Amino acid sequence: MSRRHQYHQPNAPDSPSDTSDSDIELDYGELGSKDDNDEDEDHASSSWDQNSPGTRIPLRNLRATRTRGFGIQPDDDAYRDSEPAGVLYHSSGGRDFDGTLQDSAPLLATSNGSTSSRKSPAENLRRSSLRIAKFFSSTPDDHPSSSLEAQDSSLPGPSRNITIGQDPPPRFPPNAVSNAKYTAWSFLPRTLYNEFSFFFNMYFLLVALSQLIPPLRIGYVSTYVLPLVFVLSITLGKEAVDDITRRRRDAEANKGSYTILRLRDPTSTAKRRDKRKGRIGKENPTRSGRSNRSSSYPNRLDVIEEEEDILDHNGKESKPAIEVDELTIRSRDIKVGDIVKLGKDQRVPADLVILKSSAADSGPNVLPFSPRQESLPLSSNGHSSESPLASPVPTTEASLESGNLPGRIEAGGTGEAFLRTDQLDGETDWKLRLASPLTQSLEPWEFSRLRIVAGRPSKKVNEFVGTIEWMPRLDPQNIGGAPQDRSSQKAMTAPLTIDNTAWANTVLASNVTVLAVVVYTGAQTRQAMSTTPPRSKTGLLDCEINDLTKILCALTLTLSIILVALEGFENREEMKWYVAITRFLILFSTIIPISLRVNLDMGKSVYAWFIERDQGIPGTAVRTSTIPEELGRIEYLLSDKTGTLTRNEMELKKIHVGTVSYANEAMDEVSSYVREGFVTGPADDVLQPSALVTPSLSLYNPSAGNQTTRTRREIGSRVRDLVLALALCHNVTPTAEEEDGQSFTTYQASSPDEIAIVRWTEQVGLRLVHRDRKSITLQSVETSRVVVRARILEIFPFTSEGKRMGTILQFLQGEASATPSLDDAGEIWFYQKGADTVMTSIVAANDWLDEETANMAREGFRTLVVGRRKLSAQQYLDFSAMYKEASLSLQHRDARLARVVREHLESSLELLGVTGVEDKLQKDVKPSLELLRNAGIKIWMLTGDKVETARCVAVSAKLVSRTQYIHTITKLTPETPAASALDALSLLRSKPDSTALLIDGDSLSYFLSHHRWEFVSVAVLLPAVIACRCSPTQKADVAYLIRQFTKKRVACIGDGGNDVSMIQAADVGVGIVGKEGRQASLAADFSITSFHHLTKLLVWHGRNSYKRSAKLAQFIIHRGLIISVCQTIYSIAARYEPNALYRDWLLVGYATVYTMAPVFSLVLDKDVDEGLASLYPELYKELTHGQSLSYRTFFVWVAISIYQGSIIQGLSQLLVDSVDSPQMVSVSFTVLVINELIMVACEVVTWHRFMVASLLGTIAIYIGSIPFLGGYFDLAYVWSLAFAWRVAAISAISLIPPYSVKILRRTLKPPSYRKVQGI
Repeated sequence: MSRRHQYHQPNAPDSPSDTSDSDIELDYGELGSKDDNDEDEDHASSSWDQNSPGTRIPLRNLRATRTRGFGIQPDDDAYRDSEPAGVLYHSSGGRDFDGTLQDSAPLLATSNGSTSSRKSPAENLRRSSLRIAKFFSSTPDDHPSSSLEAQDSSLPGPSRNITIGQDPPPRFPPNAVSNAKYTAWSFLPRTLYNEFSFFFNMYFLLVALSQLIPPLRIGYVSTYVLPLVFVLSITLGKEAVDDITRRRRDAEANKGSYTILRLRDPTSTAKRRDKRKGRIGKENPTRSGRSNRSSSYPNRLDVIEEEEDILDHNGKESKPAIEVDELTIRSRDIKVGDIVKLGKDQRVPADLVILKSSAADSGPNVLPFSPRQESLPLSSNGHSSESPLASPVPTTEASLESGNLPGRIEAGGTGEAFLRTDQLDGETDWKLRLASPLTQSLEPWEFSRLRIVAGRPSKKVNEFVGTIEWMPRLDPQNIGGAPQDRSSQKAMTAPLTIDNTAWANTVLASNVTVLAVVVYTGAQTRQAMSTTPPRSKTGLLDCEINDLTKILCALTLTLSIILVALEGFENREEMKWYVAITRFLILFSTIIPISLRVNLDMGKSVYAWFIERDQGIPGTAVRTSTIPEELGRIEYLLSDKTGTLTRNEMELKKIHVGTVSYANEAMDEVSSYVREGFVTGPADDVLQPSALVTPSLSLYNPSAGNQTTRTRREIGSRVRDLVLALALCHNVTPTAEEEDGQSFTTYQASSPDEIAIVRWTEQVGLRLVHRDRKSITLQSVETSRVVVRARILEIFPFTSEGKRMGTILQFLQGEASATPSLDDAGEIWFYQKGADTVMTSIVAANDWLDEETANMAREGFRTLVVGRRKLSAQQYLDFSAMYKEASLSLQHRDARLARVVREHLESSLELLGVTGVEDKLQKDVKPSLELLRNAGIKIWMLTGDKVETARCVAVSAKLVSRTQYIHTITKLTPETPAASALDALSLLRSKPDSTALLIDGDSLSYFLSHHRWEFVSVAVLLPAVIACRCSPTQKADVAYLIRQFTKKRVACIGDGGNDVSMIQAADVGVGIVGKEGRQASLAADFSITSFHHLTKLLVWHGRNSYKRSAKLAQFIIHRGLIISVCQTIYSIAARYEPNALYRDWLLVGYATVYTMAPVFSLVLDKDVDEGLASLYPELYKELTHGQSLSYRTFFVWVAISIYQGSIIQGLSQLLVDSVDSPQMVSVSFTVLVINELIMVACEVVTWHRFMVASLLGTIAIYIGSIPFLGGYFDLAYVWSLAFAWRVAAISAISLIPPYSVKILRRTLKPPSYRKVQGI
């Protein structure tokens, strides 16, 4: 085994071979002679004698060299304890990009020690090439890097060591949002590949290349090359414009301004020079083409100067080595290791670890109870000690200055922050995040001595493992004096978990100021790694036309072979038979018109223009203009919940207290009960102190006399008890904010439901004015007096498994104005609220709970059942002892804690009432979903929220109708037997039309992994599917699975960053510009501002786009087929010679100036108006079957083309009595143009002024160009009467029969649009 592996320390940073971050190596071998380098390894790794004399090393003469070997790494503790006095205690720097070494912490000099037999430092150092890490952990048993790699070994990239305030290695990605599909290098290869993957583009490329061969050349080469170049230019230009637009929008998103803290060394020579030049804070130019550190950061030699300067002052007081500057930079310029300062409602720009959180301003001026503060004991490694009775040690400025953190850090007070994560994981509940106790008490300038070891980048948004180290420095006043006790100065280490993080795209919801360090940026953030890369999307219509062109090519090849075979393969003298076949293929290439792609692409641009300028859907943007027809083919809609269907704004709408319920205007009666129940002093004297209210206090007010009946008192008592319980049983914290000079109170909590409940209690008269971890205070809104004070003894938070939360409170007694003391403690009550499914068995027996909760659920409310129980002092003490004992269990701790609560508290609770909270829906969600269902679209709701929440929203939004049964599948694990899982699908298979599926993320993952096809074969038949607790990856997998299984068009709509993967995996991605951000909007194909705009986007614009493109494509194919049929008739009459009937300009002009405008004007046609399209969404359902462009309609147009082409060319040759003459060509070509123009007019349903103008203009252009066609026509014959009657007769015979058949079919079987119009 190598020397490095023999002595590798768990907490030491990895070697450069590991590509770890910010590791350094110092080679001290040059301090000694070369003769000593051959010492034995064991001798080299031995510790120094503690009694050897201290020798001062001249720090100025230390030269940092490049790595010469990994060397030996002795045990940390042994090394520190036996360290020679003259050796550096710790090296706190990193290797710069140019190979130099720089530190962010001072190098400490030695103290004078007594003489002894210790070997000299130089002699010890030259025995081995020591690798000095930035920090030596005090817990050598813990190796964070190794543990992280073991837990997340499947993820890309190594673990990283981040030294705060230093530039990161260049391998970390920039912190930029990018939704672009192409780069400058990949644009042409990818776009050309996509274009030539279409058969007809490849076909025309081969035809154009064939014109370079002289025997195959027919006419001018430009006739075939220029149209292909034009088509590719149009298509590539559209892709380039779309991608440039995406980049511009990304650039706007990346320009967001953020405040960072930059740590700098005021003693730096370079900094002093910058100050003289007025360039403080600007980055120095790089040297020799290599990146250099900013002058804002401390330089190693400057810190050495500072330490020597401290020595020269002999213990005089000095300023901190690091100063802090606040700089404002763009989001894209944020780097790993930067300290970001965030405020309320500010979006997190990258993945952060929270270092410090402090209140932005103080709370309201109330008189809260100040309980005994309990503190969290910390060991030297940052973990809680086992003794909860240790006395707290205050953290003072002196302790921080000396570099000694206390053994205990207060757990209460600051350090908390709430995040809104609905844009990341879809959950509506706010997340509580905490600063590490190790860093919460530090000043910002102390952050320079922090190092974070973080795991590899991962897409698991609910997991994070890391450590943070803080390296204290020795007391500068004692340098040069007596040796200091280093046992109290070990590097302190604390663990980092998901509770200490703030991921990118979340929002800081609480009114605090947070300082956090960046650990992952750009493509390595949790959100970016959960997002699939954008792909180029191809519409179904394009694929169908591509298939039709293959059929046309097969017909062309067959026709060419037949024509050659009719003359005989061996009878040709001028050319070989295969050359003749190839020339016929080129002549018939017009069957596959190259103008088809140009017209369709231009049509897509027109559709996008209509969509973006529709005043009925303002703010709509088309980001992918190549697939607007897909909007008319959607059969499955996958929707997010939060921010898409709902506003994430909760409101308590209804309460029920057993005999009576209150909602809407009846809430005024609740307010009157609250006023009567919490007026405990003279109402006319606000200066008179009032007594505190307890639950046992009678509601009866003697001053009211006998006006209050007994029934009213009973109901009022129930209402008061319920309101009091709702005002106390929660985790809401009030904060005071100021806006426009006015102060107001806001509430912070992890759940918006709880905030809605507390706001409701304030509306009815009971305000929460103070709450911390140990106490809670309520105030009467009517009198502005404090009416309730209670000590919080225990809190049992809500969990997805328990579905309930509770608290034990001890109410204080006495006057509200008096300073409360421990002697005022009185009644102890246990309050609990939760879902009716679990609370039914906890509360006392009753006969109304199940019925009322069912009624509220049908109304779409989120129900909570509230109960309480009074505890005696002895009961609480017994519970507390058992609960504490269970909390110390090392195995099955959660289960034991739950059992103690269940046995001692959760039995026969007094049922107080039921609440109904409504999650406000987006505007017109209900009618929009109903319209989409009537249009034949199956709707799936995929959300990261809880099962109960998703069920309530599905019912309230009418996603699930009242007649449909909701079949729930939850908690399936890999250990679940296959038979049980498949049985869960059996009911769905038996009644697919009347059953909706509700499934959680774990069960969905199980089916996708083990029974993928069985699950999707059943799920796609259901009218609605609700999937809860879905990760962004699962959402994308579901969209891909439906596309793969059904081959149908899938649309996905969302508003958050967690929806980007789903949006990009869909055939059509729709993003909503929400109040929480634009990530989904930027990544989507279409961007809207509200969900109800989707209905018009689909049933109006989508339907029109598809029908118009289908009609346009068939007309262009007809235009190419008819001229090819004319060429075939001509070739047969010309004895099978492969010569062109229409050459050069006639061939090009026919497809462009003579027919293009009228045919293209069909993009303005519409069969019904907007009102009828919305009134009859069944019209949209017809499109999903593809009847507008199908094999049936295609062959109908082929038949029409064959008929008309045969009539035009055959009659022209017969009536002119010539096969190859200018007279015949002039008659044939003129009839061909007139025929196409009249066919366009016959197909128009709703005339537009541009259609009329294009028809009349084209006729005028053709007539005006005849004098210039003397090379092809007989101009004298054209102006004769013989020409006119021949043209009229041939045109009538060509047009009347097809139009008569159309009229007859329309009469016998009218289309749907004529039915709804009443025609």
